[in-house]
Amino acid sequence: MLMALLLAAAGQSVLVGIVQYYGFASLRWLQPITASIIPALAWMAFLEASLRARLQIRDWVHFSVPAIVALCVFVLPAIIDVVLCSLFVGYGAAILVMLHRQGGDFAHMPLTSGHIPALVWRFIAFALIASAISDMLIIVAKIDGNDQIVGLILSITSSLALLTIGFLSLSPDIAIDVDVDVQSVDQNQPSDHVPATPSTPEHRTIMTRLEDLQIREQLYLDPDLTLARISRRMGVPLKQISTAINATTGENVSRFINKYRIEHACRELDKGETVTTTMLTSGFNTKSNFNREFLRITGKTPSQWQQEAQQP
Repeated sequence: MLMALLLAAAGQSVLVGIVQYYGFASLRWLQPITASIIPALAWMAFLEASLRARLQIRDWVHFSVPAIVALCVFVLPAIIDVVLCSLFVGYGAAILVMLHRQGGDFAHMPLTSGHIPALVWRFIAFALIASAISDMLIIVAKIDGNDQIVGLILSITSSLALLTIGFLSLSPDIAIDVDVDVQSVDQNQPSDHVPATPSTPEHRTIMTRLEDLQIREQLYLDPDLTLARISRRMGVPLKQISTAINATTGENVSRFINKYRIEHACRELDKGETVTTTMLTSGFNTKSNFNREFLRITGKTPSQWQQEAQQP
């Protein structure tokens, strides 16, 4: 679905360009219909990445949106702009709300990705809302008769759309691979996390099973470990696992798993393993994420931990 979203965004940019700058005005009626596909695809891609092990039949109702917009194009063209703006703002806001509720837990994203998936989806949500704002500005410019401004807005938004497509295309590889400074992370951060919901006996039962699974099978050492895989292994729904972790620890799934990874890394460093080897054998695949989580949990960088371990 994310690939389909990228293709839809690229196609819409091409359509806007040939209508606005190459004289294909006869295709103007198609623009709002194809544009309405983008927010629906964004929501479907978000569901696929974060909330569903697989898309359900009821999710596909979102693809009826282009048909509704097409009906408006031919029957009620006066409300097209309002409908499109509402769609982009509505779906963008829905993604932001769901990101806040689930605390950055994604079903099929490797837990080693850390905050990157949430960052990418927040970027997509704001891009949808920004697109609606640009449409509103175009409407105002047309009412005032400022056609030159309309062209300028279209040029800017088309350029930003292409940059967004490029950003999303590179999103699996986005990471800042730098050494983390001790002062750059609040060492008291873990204690600041407060569970969003009270812990229940059911939550504690799930946590006991989850912790036992980590100890027995060491799933945390797999850099491709996902919430969906943990869910399948335990036979417990995704949401219940995520909620149980948050209710008992105040953390999300990624941070909970990283605690086991860092404990393993500390043992490896104590044995004299190099930082790079330790990173790879402990379930991490990027230096930046390893350094950040090591510092967050231990209050020290991996190099500092190793130096202290080697001291007589």
